[in-house]
Amino acid sequence: MRALRPPQPGQSLRRFGPILGVGAVAIILVATLHRGVFRNTNSFQVPSEATLAGLSLPQRIVAIAKSQVGYSTEPSISYCNKFSAYWDVGTEDCPGGERAEKWCADFAAWAWQKAGVHFTYGYGPGEINGAAVSFYEWGAANGKWHPARSGYVAAPGDVAVYGLSLGADPSAVHVAIVTDDAPGQRGPDVVNGDGDQTGFSVVETGTGQVRADTGPDDSTLAGYVSPP
Repeated sequence: MRALRPPQPGQSLRRFGPILGVGAVAIILVATLHRGVFRNTNSFQVPSEATLAGLSLPQRIVAIAKSQVGYSTEPSISYCNKFSAYWDVGTEDCPGGERAEKWCADFAAWAWQKAGVHFTYGYGPGEINGAAVSFYEWGAANGKWHPARSGYVAAPGDVAVYGLSLGADPSAVHVAIVTDDAPGQRGPDVVNGDGDQTGFSVVETGTGQVRADTGPDDSTLAGYVSPP
């Protein structure tokens, strides 16, 4: 989840063939500028119930997270996405019922919930929400927090927390779904919601990810939160 670029109105334009009249082009361009280009929401379906039924909880989390790899928002700077909309959070000035906010935690929470993990999404004590640090706080409160240097080997379906800062007002810069933690790697293999290495507002994988690409802030792997 990048911290460098705040949400902005979409600026995408499309080219149209000469068969369109000038007036139609103008109308479409204005609509495109106002709304951005809406894509991908329906292009990345979760595995079927029959497929998921034969999997363990960790396997279901990973399968669901991986099913979304390649999902992106356009324009990316809008942050309009379907995962925040699922939780009915973020700003509403998005096309097709999407919502806009930085969404790495919304994605991780969505993958957990779709897989059958029981938790409350909200902003009270012990609840998970769109803030990356909420996963740490939930894990610490429920005995599911494992610091990176504790010797704990991350399991598929865990949530990796990056750039954790504790104190009176705890914060974290990014979370990602763990898919593997191979021996000898400095960090886990993950699925990132809201991007990491190649951009933001995209779902992509990371290999041996010991740091999240979030800008100048410390984004080192801090630890893991395991589902109940």
